[in-house]
Order: sequence, then structure tokens, then C-alpha cells
Amino acid sequence: MLSGRRLDLLDPSPMDIEIEDIAHGLARVARWNGQTVGEHAFSVAQHSVVVEEIMAHVRPDVAPRWRLAALLHDASEYVIGDMISPFKAALGVNYKDFEERLENAIHVRFGLPAKTPAEIKALIKLADRACAFFEATQLAGFTHAESLAFFDAPPHGYSLTIEPLPPAAAQARYLERFHLLSEAAGYTPTAAAFDTE
Repeated sequence: MLSGRRLDLLDPSPMDIEIEDIAHGLARVARWNGQTVGEHAFSVAQHSVVVEEIMAHVRPDVAPRWRLAALLHDASEYVIGDMISPFKAALGVNYKDFEERLENAIHVRFGLPAKTPAEIKALIKLADRACAFFEATQLAGFTHAESLAFFDAPPHGYSLTIEPLPPAAAQARYLERFHLLSEAAGYTPTAAAFDTE
């Protein structure tokens, strides 16, 4: 990793995970494998910020720690990339186990339970699908009807106009949300991995 950490992908340690590495990687991983309109790809980092926002719209009273879990819902992709769901299914259980081990280590690193409660996981999935609806119709060439068929309707009263950010801006926005939510959840901030003297 750019932080200097060496992450064992087969047995990831929470101590080898840095939020700066996650933000850097996710800001450079394109949703839809980059098959979107616009000057910049819509990054997983920007997608994650939107998912957290949608979750808060759906459940305004959700605790900051679960909003942090929403922000981190695709954090494993900083190492393994963003694979489309049909391809993940084709790879089978071993891939899912690998992804789950990495997700668990990320959660532990940032003070969250390794396993997200089912109710929160469902809420994050709802927000994730709503974000995908907007991405599909605005960036990936889907018709409104196709998006409804694949992702269902977005939450009532929520609208979004997507403007993909350049990587540096997406990375900065992701880190800003992470630090704000971590503090709100009562987690002690740690020294940034990329700080220099």
C-alpha cells in the first residue's frame, strides 16, 4: 500500500489497514467498470459517500457508527476492485469468503463489529441499490424502466444528480466523511498514514 503497509490478502490484519489507503484506492476504482458517460469515472469512493447519504435520508435517526458502516460498505474494493455482481456470483463461495475476511478486518480496524447486524446490512443494501438506480439512468445508459427492473425505485422524496468527481476530489470527500462520522461515533482519531514531518 502507499502508506507502506503490507497487507496479507489471505489473512488480512486490521493493523495493516489505513483509511488513507482505502480512500486513495476507492477514488481510483470505477463503478460500472468505467462504462459511464462523462470526463471522469464515477468512483467507488464517491458512490460510498452517496450510499451513506441515502441511508441517512431513509433513516435519519440511524447511529453514526452505522453511517460509518455504510461509508465503508465497499471498502474491500480498495484492494480487490469493483466486480459486477454477476461476475462475483460466477467466481463462487471462495471469492465471497475472501471478500468477507477483508471486510471484517476493515470493520475491526475502525471500531465497528466485524459482522454488521442484519437490519443495518439491509438498510445499506437498500441505499446501495438506490444509488445504483441513479448511476444506471444518469451514467450507464439504462432507461428508467430498465433501472426500475434491476434496482427498484429510489426512496420516496430523494433525488440525486450525479456529477462524477476527479479522483483527488472523491478521495478528499471520502476522507472528510470518514473523519466526521468516526468522531461522531466516538472513535478516537489516529494519526494519518500519509502525514509527513
